[in-house]
Amino acid sequence: MTVPPEVAGGGLLAPVGTLRPGPADSEALRERLRLTVISLGCALSMAPALALGILSVLSIGLGPLTAGLLLALGVVPATAALTAAHRRVSGALLGEQLTATYTDTSGVTTLARPLHWLRDPARWRDFAFLWFSATGGFVLSTIPVALVAAPITHLVGLLIDPSWVWLLLLGISGPGLYVWWLITPALVRARARAERGILGGSRVARLERRVERVTESRSEALDHSAAEIRRIERDLHDGAQARIAAVGMTVGLAEKLVEDDPAAAVELLREARATTVSALEDLRSVVRGIHPPVLADRGLAGAVEALAMTLPLPVTVALRLDGRLPDPVESAAYFAVAEVLANTIKHAEATFANIAGSHDGATLRLVVRDDGRGGADATGTGLTGIARRLAAFDGTLRLDSPAGGPTTVTIEIPCPS
Repeated sequence: MTVPPEVAGGGLLAPVGTLRPGPADSEALRERLRLTVISLGCALSMAPALALGILSVLSIGLGPLTAGLLLALGVVPATAALTAAHRRVSGALLGEQLTATYTDTSGVTTLARPLHWLRDPARWRDFAFLWFSATGGFVLSTIPVALVAAPITHLVGLLIDPSWVWLLLLGISGPGLYVWWLITPALVRARARAERGILGGSRVARLERRVERVTESRSEALDHSAAEIRRIERDLHDGAQARIAAVGMTVGLAEKLVEDDPAAAVELLREARATTVSALEDLRSVVRGIHPPVLADRGLAGAVEALAMTLPLPVTVALRLDGRLPDPVESAAYFAVAEVLANTIKHAEATFANIAGSHDGATLRLVVRDDGRGGADATGTGLTGIARRLAAFDGTLRLDSPAGGPTTVTIEIPCPS
């Protein structure tokens, strides 16, 4: 499963943290204030949701008329934009990605699109979300805001008019802050889960998308395997095979000269031995391209450290891996990191790079950063090849490379312990 970048990077849209008992600390306070700000934004979205809900009803009622069609052409895209924003927010809070599965209408005329929208289940889910956002969702988002706003309002009133009434109100609203502290994460998560249920699509649709991704990744894995076999055959034919054939010819000549010209025969045998050494190096190079020996001997962490030491660039490595991972996963991760570092050296003009990673028992996550010029293209052949290799393991690759840098590449591979 692909996780959005804002989930991995933290910030305002980081996943909702679990409620930690104990005294309030600055981190917990910041978390609840963050969730309150999100609740305020969701509560304010009630206004456009209600307006779009009413306009949607009007466009459906006026559907047979030209006015209904024209109204739908504006209302439906606006609704899709609003639900896309909520999918992003709710997905980030839950630590997953919520995607829309709209029916493709790119080849349909403009006036015929509303008829296709009427038959699209995803559009009806958007319609249902509008009314949820204007009713139950508004209530869920308003409660945290109201609980934290009341004491602040009373405190401001006390500063303006220091009377016993404001002191009484401030004392009454004190328990509201405690309630706000306790229930805010639960309310925010409740709304996010409700939106996931409405906007996330049906279980059948999610399974169909999953089957499509598996079918696509399997096809790419087969193509990659065929290309790797051709590469190995080419390397063996042009390298080790040619050298071994030359050894055979040299030894044959030495055999003919061993009685008539022993000195020339000895020289030919020396040449054959040197060629044998070169052929052995070629074979080792081919083997390293299939599965590096250092990866088999020292595991992923050791192999990445060894790789970093050979690069003409300062690279720090911080991998926290408990034990070994399956060989195919280690191999895919190793070559992915190697390709990213190769791109860094060739194109980034970086002065240093950093590799960090961990395995949480379910997912292997590697992050490669550099201080280069940025502007990397995710559609380049190198990164596309990495993504295809990872897709065979249901893994993902995310690129964050703004112009001017820095560049961050995040690699995630599902790998249960």
